Amino acid sequence: FIDHRPEGPVHMYYYDATNPDAGRYVWEKAREGYYRHGIKTWWLDACEPEIYPITPENLRYYLGNGELVTNIYPMINNKAFYEGMKEAGEDEIILLTRSAWAGSQRYGALVWSGDIPSTFESLRTQVKAGLNISMSGIPWWNTDIGGFHGGDPEDPEFRELLIRWFQFGVFSPVMRLHGHRKPAIGVTGGPNEAWSFGEEAYRIIMGLLELREQLRPYILDQMREAHHTGAPVMRPLFFDFPDDEQCYKPEDQYMFGSQIMVAPVLEKEKRSRSVYLPAGSKWREANTGTVHRGGVWIQVNAPLDMIPYFYRE
Repeated sequence: FIDHRPEGPVHMYYYDATNPDAGRYVWEKAREGYYRHGIKTWWLDACEPEIYPITPENLRYYLGNGELVTNIYPMINNKAFYEGMKEAGEDEIILLTRSAWAGSQRYGALVWSGDIPSTFESLRTQVKAGLNISMSGIPWWNTDIGGFHGGDPEDPEFRELLIRWFQFGVFSPVMRLHGHRKPAIGVTGGPNEAWSFGEEAYRIIMGLLELREQLRPYILDQMREAHHTGAPVMRPLFFDFPDDEQCYKPEDQYMFGSQIMVAPVLEKEKRSRSVYLPAGSKWREANTGTVHRGGVWIQVNAPLDMIPYFYRE
């Protein structure tokens, strides 16, 4: 069919994932073309019927009318790959997927938030998106660090955004750099490696990568907890402090597992921010070692090379 996108018509093909025979056919093609050659991790991009104009009521699936069943498409698409891998003897299955639905976590779904713009507004939205999908039962989630659309590695404003996004990435369930940078090189984006954004940014990014590595044992413990109990790694304050009414208010800070609270900087040129410390615990400021009592709002410094986060004591 012809997909009438804003940038011009594109010829597109989608298979009916709701048909079990179709799912087995697609997996067999992937198995023959990739798995038998050693490929065991899959990036399932565009795993939903992204058709312009978006009129799901005009689609017909094996399971019924598109208006009723379109949203389960990415979950069933994941299921086909998951079950194929299981039948092949694999038991540690990760499927990086652009879309999901309730229950996708049963099929190894590692969801990312899609092709988002490279702006501070988008970064602020990612915190809310991560908290919402985590509370929907899907603990494996991440974003394209720096956003996907846009971002010039030579632009100081983008470098600031990238650093703040990297800081958020350290305290995301999965940390992943991706994006279509300017200027584009043919059909692909420009340089987008950790060293592509100048010496200052590289120094800060390297420190953040080292911090993530230091946190690896803690993150593995929290992932294990998510596997056994369903408790998300990234979660709103009220998840751990349901009796503290103030914990229902912040939308820009969160718990990262049970012992770390994160307050990322999400605005351009901001070098400090207010943070709420939940009642019932003491909180040690990771960057200074200062211990604060809970149940209060405080103001903390946040220079460009620093993200405010706290250890629960």
